[in-house]
Amino acid sequence: MGAFSIWHLLVILVIVILLFGTKRLRNIGSDLGNAIKSFRTAVKDEEEKSQDSANQVGTLPPKNETEQKSDAGRVIEGESTRENNKS
Repeated sequence: MGAFSIWHLLVILVIVILLFGTKRLRNIGSDLGNAIKSFRTAVKDEEEKSQDSANQVGTLPPKNETEQKSDAGRVIEGESTRENNKS
């Protein structure tokens, strides 16, 4: 025997309608729909923002030689450096 037949579901639906009323169920449904819609737009906006930031990283201009030479002796926190002594 299956878990629920169509008659079981209809009886449950009638009980829920009697307990809450159609107006309250309609409000709950619209609130749930609005919440899902706003969640989808938030996810979509976040994806677009991450794609925009990824595109901006790739468009940075390369450093010229003078900037690269001035950065050669500078150590950034957390950066590992290795000095080669050829003596």
